[in-house]
Amino acid sequence: MAITDWPEGERPRERLLQHGPQALSDAELLAIYLRVGVRGKSAVDLARDLLKRFDGQLARLAEAPVAQLATVPGIGIAKAAQLKASFELARRALAQEMAVRDALASPSAVRRWLQLNLAVRPQEIFLALWLDAQNRLLAAQELFAGTLTQTSVYPREVVKAALAANAAAVILAHNHPSGTAEPSAADQLLTHALRDALALVDVKVLDHFVVAGNAPPLSFAERGLL
Repeated sequence: MAITDWPEGERPRERLLQHGPQALSDAELLAIYLRVGVRGKSAVDLARDLLKRFDGQLARLAEAPVAQLATVPGIGIAKAAQLKASFELARRALAQEMAVRDALASPSAVRRWLQLNLAVRPQEIFLALWLDAQNRLLAAQELFAGTLTQTSVYPREVVKAALAANAAAVILAHNHPSGTAEPSAADQLLTHALRDALALVDVKVLDHFVVAGNAPPLSFAERGLL
């Protein structure tokens, strides 16, 4: 049955207008974006199929190449390109929010940005959010990439990158592709080594996040690990 044949109070667009986007499921939000379905399937059915291809994870959907998205029946190159554009706009909007506001005053934006950029990467990535004296974002920089289970991080190179960015502070982050956010003993030792090395050039480590799967990024600062 087409969405236009549904009772008005059950249609995703009408529900969004009445109750706001937060009231809709992921599939319903995607259905509004897709607009139309295919023969025998509504836009909501098509959205569910699309999510199922990526185990129901929006982060995986956001990272999928256009060519992979286009293979889903009913999507095609045009809709796949539109989807990629929408996810990139979301990333840029979050980056702009961090650039104009104190990163510590908008921790949800930092977490959402990290989730979008690191949650589904197949190998460990270590990155830095370089901040100015007002804790506003100067640059997001991927510093090291590793394997499925580990990456090598060199404090000397991190210090060089901090000086090149003219940073006053930094938020560090890395992902655990295994899906477990709990920091290892090595993660804690590395964080302390980087904190001490960066302190020598007056760059303060404000936090270190571990990103894993759909779980909220784990904060070293909130755990008292800094």
